[in-house]
Amino acid sequence: MFAFFDQLRQLNFVSILLRLTLAMLFGGLIGLERERKRRPAGFRTYMLVCLGAALTMLLSQYEYYMVTHDWAELAGQIGIRTDVSRFGAQVINGIGFLGAGTIIVTGRQEVKGLTTAAGLWASACMGLAIGAGFYECVLLGFVLIFLAIRLLPQVENYIIESARNMNIYVEFQSLDNVGAIINRIKAQDVQIYEVDIARGREEDLRRPSAVFSIRLHQKQAHTRVLAAISEVDGVYTIDEI
Repeated sequence: MFAFFDQLRQLNFVSILLRLTLAMLFGGLIGLERERKRRPAGFRTYMLVCLGAALTMLLSQYEYYMVTHDWAELAGQIGIRTDVSRFGAQVINGIGFLGAGTIIVTGRQEVKGLTTAAGLWASACMGLAIGAGFYECVLLGFVLIFLAIRLLPQVENYIIESARNMNIYVEFQSLDNVGAIINRIKAQDVQIYEVDIARGREEDLRRPSAVFSIRLHQKQAHTRVLAAISEVDGVYTIDEI
């Protein structure tokens, strides 16, 4: 089995075709899951990131081979030295800019896009491994990345629902409603340890809102706390963030 992989690690047409195909396939499959959830970066973005990383690694291997073989005499005369690791390092640095573009802070003081950015970074690393012909690592890495994106959200949701700490976003009619909201929250046997109030602005018709950071004294369903707060007069929107 490993002897078969050794043959595919050589720079030839079959090996290059296989590596680029794997990069498109694996990158696309990971991106397809993000596309299904309507995330900023999806099927084509992940595919292109993984393919570009694989191309970069193939280019570094090609240049190293040419400098040490066909271009060896010329390289020796002018002192050319090729460090193949630099290409991969530049890919990782470049992905940082692309990933940063997917991270936003919403009006509810909620950070979104971190998982998408991390997925892009992991996809680029997988592309580098594909381009290098490290097939054993590629197969294992793809399975683990796909499982992290596809299955672990269910585990994450269970952990969040079972947690004692909550961040609750509330939109209300006026600042006069804050006292009633705080009293209703305290009546649910919880402790409020931080309140961040944003005053509404008349020019853009934004209602006042607040983010309440609370801790449950005893384990209970988060939906029960949200339902109790929603019954307060003047509350328009409520959500856990």
